[in-house]
Amino acid sequence: MQKQSGFTLIELLIVISLIVLLASVVFVALNPLQRFQDARNATRITDVTSVVTALKVDQVDNGGAYLTTVGVLTPGSTYMIYDSVAGSDCAVAIPADCNVNCAAVTSTTHSVDLRGLVTEGYLGKMPISPNAVGSWSASRTGYALTLNANNSVSVEACDAEGGATILVTQ
Repeated sequence: MQKQSGFTLIELLIVISLIVLLASVVFVALNPLQRFQDARNATRITDVTSVVTALKVDQVDNGGAYLTTVGVLTPGSTYMIYDSVAGSDCAVAIPADCNVNCAAVTSTTHSVDLRGLVTEGYLGKMPISPNAVGSWSASRTGYALTLNANNSVSVEACDAEGGATILVTQ
């Protein structure tokens, strides 16, 4: 009688099942889509914080007065941020396109030019939100600004992903 060595069918099925189970657990734990969303949201948080900080430093340097384009805003209204040099003025050139994918913007004609922060050296360049929901550019940055009634400013990302809200107030 000859003895055969090897694995039984049951042993092989158990090992394959364990490998599949471990692979699915690792894939769910890593979730690449979530990692990409988190990375884009991290960029948005950095951009929003940079804009608010630049506005406040500019305000301090100018004896409490905001950048001219911010000082004339209606308190409580939200405006799409744009860069007049690199893009066109939402309020004049493309009014119907100003708040596309940005429910926070109060009106299609509400936009604010913050190019002064760049020309005065408070920002290296106007940040543009990473494309996810919107099609952002210098004429629609994907960020919105609100001048609050207490004279503070809020800047928010229009298309934060994964149910996140990205808003900084100072």
